[in-house]
Amino acid sequence: MSVSTIKKDYLIKLAKEGRRVDGRKFDEYRPIKIQKGIIRMAEGSARVELGNTMVLAGIKMLLGEPYPDSPDKGVLSTAAELIPLASPTFEAGPPREKAIELARVVDRGIREANVIQLDKLCIEPSEKVWVVFMDLHILDYDGNLFDACSLAALSALNTTIIPNERFEIGKDEPLPLDESPISCTFVKYGDAIVLDPSLDEEEVADARLTISLDKEGSVRAIQKGLKGTFTIKEIETITKIAQTQVKKIRKLLGDKDGKSKKQEKG
Repeated sequence: MSVSTIKKDYLIKLAKEGRRVDGRKFDEYRPIKIQKGIIRMAEGSARVELGNTMVLAGIKMLLGEPYPDSPDKGVLSTAAELIPLASPTFEAGPPREKAIELARVVDRGIREANVIQLDKLCIEPSEKVWVVFMDLHILDYDGNLFDACSLAALSALNTTIIPNERFEIGKDEPLPLDESPISCTFVKYGDAIVLDPSLDEEEVADARLTISLDKEGSVRAIQKGLKGTFTIKEIETITKIAQTQVKKIRKLLGDKDGKSKKQEKG
């Protein structure tokens, strides 16, 4: 019997008793810490700790050309870096499948909720717009990178200042933002479905679901991962749990009423 099988059997046994290996409830997050504006040279930045998982998000803004199908809108470009120091399972080199999926999930959550008012980042239609480069750096990996990266990205965006003065096109100003979507990630192993999976729980999971909710609690994006499945009833339960949890997380973001906190230069 392999180590992974032994671990899975143990976690399933605990789950049948209503327990998780770290003592949390099935619908409970690990402690969340958010520090904003910690990179002086970036237009915006934030570091998020979700339990022992730690993520750093940095925002840089440059002038560039818009996409042909949206000539009057700015551009968002999201990338994730899984550095070997964060986990022995991460390898140096070009972005691999896991990093690409991570960046895509975070990017989609921001786009689908129209967090950045991209139409206000146009300088000259079809010629010149602001390009928002968002880089996610994984500093320590202990499970649930999706939620940690999403929180870091939103926190960094909330500190971002457009560097108009550097490019001699006006005064610096906060990045125009609307509401922030909040993502909640669940995994399923055996018959148990748990929120904010630890690394051990991720490693034995049969299925993963990340759901992104707006301030009204409406679903803005869903990302399904792994080979297992969720029933309609399970998805409904997951959504209800997420709707409760996002209210708590918004308070950490300084977003009690669903609107972005007044932006300050970090």
